[in-house]
Amino acid sequence: MNLKADEIIAWGPQLAKVRWEAIEAYPKRGQLILVSAMSPAPAGEGKTTVAIGLLDALRQRGHSATAALRQPSLGPVFGSKGGATGGGRAQLVPADSINLHCTGDFHAITSAHNLLSAVIDNHLHRGHPKLDGRRILWPRVMDMNDRALRHCLVGLGGPLHGQPREERFEITAASEIMAILALSQDWQDLRRRLGNILVCPGVRAEDLGAAGAMAALLRDAMLPNLVHTLEGNPVLLHCGPFANIAHGTSSLVATRLALSRADYVLQEAGFGADLGGEKFLNIFARELGQAPSLAVVVVTLQGLKYHGASLEEGLLNPLDQLRRLQRLGVPVVAALNPRNGDSPEELGWVRRQLGLHGYEAFLADVYARGGEGALELADYLAQPRPNARLQHPYEPGQPAAEKIAAVACQVYGAEGVDYSAEASAQMAGLPEQPAYICVAKTQYSISDDPSRRGLPGPFRLQVRSLKYASGAGLLVPICGDIQTMPGLSSQANYQHIQLLADGSIEGVH
Repeated sequence: MNLKADEIIAWGPQLAKVRWEAIEAYPKRGQLILVSAMSPAPAGEGKTTVAIGLLDALRQRGHSATAALRQPSLGPVFGSKGGATGGGRAQLVPADSINLHCTGDFHAITSAHNLLSAVIDNHLHRGHPKLDGRRILWPRVMDMNDRALRHCLVGLGGPLHGQPREERFEITAASEIMAILALSQDWQDLRRRLGNILVCPGVRAEDLGAAGAMAALLRDAMLPNLVHTLEGNPVLLHCGPFANIAHGTSSLVATRLALSRADYVLQEAGFGADLGGEKFLNIFARELGQAPSLAVVVVTLQGLKYHGASLEEGLLNPLDQLRRLQRLGVPVVAALNPRNGDSPEELGWVRRQLGLHGYEAFLADVYARGGEGALELADYLAQPRPNARLQHPYEPGQPAAEKIAAVACQVYGAEGVDYSAEASAQMAGLPEQPAYICVAKTQYSISDDPSRRGLPGPFRLQVRSLKYASGAGLLVPICGDIQTMPGLSSQANYQHIQLLADGSIEGVH
């Protein structure tokens, strides 16, 4: 990446952070390529694996390339889905360190978030004139799956122990501070956004004197992390998992750095094109000031069979996701991500069918073969293209209800939006119009009902409640039964993770 030794901060032998001076050193020059997917099956479609393999393939062809990827959350690592460092011959190194603690960014976000929670309860205890314990908007967070903390009570035990009130926890990936860190342009912008967090009607973090200390906790977390692939190629890893309950992409500073040091930058957005893809184009690209030139949509046989009783029926889902990105103004290409045991005949059929519908499709056999398995697709990506002319479904200045309806109807294909009584009251009480809409809904369906797989047909988006992230500039409609604090399954991955006698760790996947 043409980084000098004094532009990185070593974080152990195989991890580093990049100093701020390196981020500001050069203007953007690279071509941005979005990596998205069809609606996933429970194990995921392998966007991270494909993005890593495509980076390796571009570098094998002699191109200057890097990737801006999302950091793993401990919730999935110990839960059912596992880590987020790719797999097979297309993965990040050191995978166990990255998946467990990396450089501590998630811990810093958790600490900064919960510092504000502690400050709020301290002001309640001491009788702040404008704080009402029944109207606190700010939850606590933890980077773990723990359903028992979705609804709880704090401040019990008498007057010395605080003011009793209802509380809730969200997973750290859903924290507004995660979004703020990912969308901030620099430390000054970070400090301003933190101060603008609305904690209670009429009260912001700045009013409580907390924003400066929160920013101090996030100083090092603002710097992107430098890791590498098994083939030795550079990757910037920073922020952004969980596009089902957050905006689901890595940080502006990581992408700016990548675009200034490489001709091709692969950037992954979480889950399907209806979630991370839409949010990347309508939130992140606007804040970045650069649209991608192309979107890669990952397709798997496992996903097709999950979304239909036949391959023909399952194919309707990725076809709809490809059309969705095209409607938003981005050229698209499909990447078939094979898995062990996949039928070559079925893969060939899917590729031919995508071609008959007008979509270029390439095999990306990167899990088994690394970069060598995606050279044909890498050659296609390396063709010069202008940045896309995005067709946004809404403008930041529109009323919130109009923007939600635009995403629901124009992006998802819903027939309309229905609000619960709680969501209607929250909409009426918004203190200002947020710039962007960041829908929280299931990743397993284009609708908000996970049982409606494939192409769900006529539906109306059901908004259960609203979360206003004023510092990030986001309004989050929480739809269907989606939870912002996941739970552990009966067969969770934590049961297989062990520290061995020699100090090595096994079972982190």
